[in-house]
Amino acid sequence: MKIITKILATTLMSALPFASVMAGEALDRVMDKKLLKVATDANWAPQSFLNDNNEMDGFDVNVAQEVAKRLGVQIEFVTPAWDIITAGRWSGRWDLSIGSMTPTTERAKVLTFPAVYYYTPASFVVHKDSDAQQVSDLNGKKVGVTTASVHERYLQKDLTIDAEGVPNFEYEVDTDFIKSYQSSNVVLDDLRLGNGSRLDGALTSVPTINEAMKNNYPIKPLGEPVFFEPLALAIDKGDQEFNDKLAAIVSEMRADGTLSELSQKWYSYDYTSTK
Repeated sequence: MKIITKILATTLMSALPFASVMAGEALDRVMDKKLLKVATDANWAPQSFLNDNNEMDGFDVNVAQEVAKRLGVQIEFVTPAWDIITAGRWSGRWDLSIGSMTPTTERAKVLTFPAVYYYTPASFVVHKDSDAQQVSDLNGKKVGVTTASVHERYLQKDLTIDAEGVPNFEYEVDTDFIKSYQSSNVVLDDLRLGNGSRLDGALTSVPTINEAMKNNYPIKPLGEPVFFEPLALAIDKGDQEFNDKLAAIVSEMRADGTLSELSQKWYSYDYTSTK
């Protein structure tokens, strides 16, 4: 009976959620190696991109660098696909995602969000030759979004944002012609080919739209922002110590003005609150 009980106990332990097995490992790994591996995007200016020196740069990159500095470790960036990052169960391939991720209820099943570090408005955008005057003009039209993003969830009418301080929103566009892409830059690349050529419109963040317009993309925002997106650090589930350490660092960065300074640097606007 003791043998059977031991076998059952071992089986139950192995069947515990993945998060429990990971408990405590991430922070120990980072501090032991003195290295923080951060997942982000190499093609999403001004959040994260390769600059003229072929180095990672941008708002998210600077935030990640400051987090690593305050942890007292070096930093390394990796750039897996967005849907792989949001799927969780990273198995130590990277330690942290700083890639402007919205902490949705669905994602919280596999990820933990230590802290929201800024908020961005999301808007529809069309080609400059479009006749659309309001967002409802995109009803039934071809609209581009990033795969596994909150923008895709919004068009699917399946978006839940339950972070504190975020204004309520309504679904203002109804279409079955949703085209999903690997990144928002690819979405806007297709939109700029011409009105209705591949897309009639797109939904993405206002900073991304502004950056594209600064680079002479023939596009224009349509209407007012449809929702505000809280954007958070993300880690694999299971390491409360890592979560608490990161939350404290972000709190310090907010209190001493570092987050506001970085937001002003990259966006010429303080996106660290919705006020």
